Amino acid sequence: MNNASADHIRAVVRWYESSGHRTIVERTDLKHSAVLVPVIVAGDEPALLLTRRTDRVETHKGHVAFPGGMVDDDDRDRIHTALRELEEELGIPASAVEICGRLDDLSTPTGFVITPVVGLLRGLPEINSNEAEVDEVFQVPLSFFADPAHGEREFRHVGSERREIWTYKYNDRTIWGATAAVIRNLLAVLRTPLPDRQGESGHQQRTPSGERIP
Repeated sequence: MNNASADHIRAVVRWYESSGHRTIVERTDLKHSAVLVPVIVAGDEPALLLTRRTDRVETHKGHVAFPGGMVDDDDRDRIHTALRELEEELGIPASAVEICGRLDDLSTPTGFVITPVVGLLRGLPEINSNEAEVDEVFQVPLSFFADPAHGEREFRHVGSERREIWTYKYNDRTIWGATAAVIRNLLAVLRTPLPDRQGESGHQQRTPSGERIP
C-alpha cells in the first residue's frame, strides 16, 4: 500500500463510486453526516490526516476521527458537508482538496449515517485548528493500516446485530470504531483491481461527473 500513487487512488475511488457497488444508507430515522478522508500524497508514501477531538465537543469526546460533522440544510450534498467541516475544523479550504469520490455509507450504533468522502492533498496545507473541537492533528502512513499485524479485530453484539470492530494503536493514539471502519473500507477499495476499459455492463467506466476514466 506504500506504493499507492495519487493516480491509483483517484482512479479506483472514482470507479468504485460509479460502479454501483457503493453502499448507500437512506434511513430517515438516523442523523446524516459526512467526513473528509484526507489522503496526503506528497513524499514517499500516502498518509491519512486524522484529528483527535477535544473533551468539549458534544459527541465522541477524545476520539480519533476524520474531519466531519452533521449535514446542514443548506449543504448542496455530502461532499459539500465534508469540505465545509474540513475548513471549519482545520482551516483547510476546499480549493486545497481534490475530491476523488465517496466510500460506503456507514451506520453507527449511536444513530448516525456517515458518508466518507476521499480527497487528495498535495502536501500538508497550513492548519488553523478550531481549538474547541480539535485537540490534535496528525498523520499516519496508509501502509500502517494495511499491515494486518497492526490491527486487532473483535466482534460485538449491538442489539441483534453482530458488528466487526477494528482497533489500531499508533504511538499513544487509539484508532477504532467508525474511523477504523472507514479506513478498512478505503483499504478494501484501493485493493480492488480496476476493470478493463469496458466495465461489467459493457459500458466504459465513468467518474461521478460523467468523465471517462482514462
